[in-house]
Amino acid sequence: MEFVLIASAHFLALLSPGPDFFLILQTALRLPLRYAFAVCAGIALANGLYVCLAVLGLETIRHWNGLMLGLRYLGAAYLIHIGILLLRAPMRPLDQGTQVAVVHARSLRRQFTLGLMSGMLNPKNIIFYLSLFTAMVSPRTSLGMRDLYGLWMTGLVLAWDMGVAVTLGNSRVKARLGNWIFRIEKFSGAMLALFGLLLAMG
Repeated sequence: MEFVLIASAHFLALLSPGPDFFLILQTALRLPLRYAFAVCAGIALANGLYVCLAVLGLETIRHWNGLMLGLRYLGAAYLIHIGILLLRAPMRPLDQGTQVAVVHARSLRRQFTLGLMSGMLNPKNIIFYLSLFTAMVSPRTSLGMRDLYGLWMTGLVLAWDMGVAVTLGNSRVKARLGNWIFRIEKFSGAMLALFGLLLAMG
């Protein structure tokens, strides 16, 4: 029963589009699918690291005000920076290979780092996992079972994000959205910048 509650809460959180979704969106539409998968892997690793902290019971991190404040402002600056890059990107055909910014770089390492930084610099991720494990996991639950919870959540993040990438990176979807790619890119940039501003003010 405990697992069902945790899995349900985690899945509902995945359904809510956040900064990670918009990173995957623009990568899947603009670059070959393997680069979107690299972003997904970076996001999953960041989530996995925070899940590890939650599994180990480090809820005291929430009380490290200096760390959380620094993480919040670094994350806000990062999201605003990526958003501005997308907003400033010129209008280009969907299949044009020119790299105009790191968000469009044909580099698996850069795309992985982009996803990793997006996940690591979002303090809401660590707060969510710590709150989830503190509120919903019994102190009597064994470390092995907590590890299984963590593996499930990390795997689900990766599978869900890769599913989103596959859907958006489908050739038919790209063909239908080809005429809208410039607007989608600008919308994604605006949303990322907005997330950054809200994070800074939060």
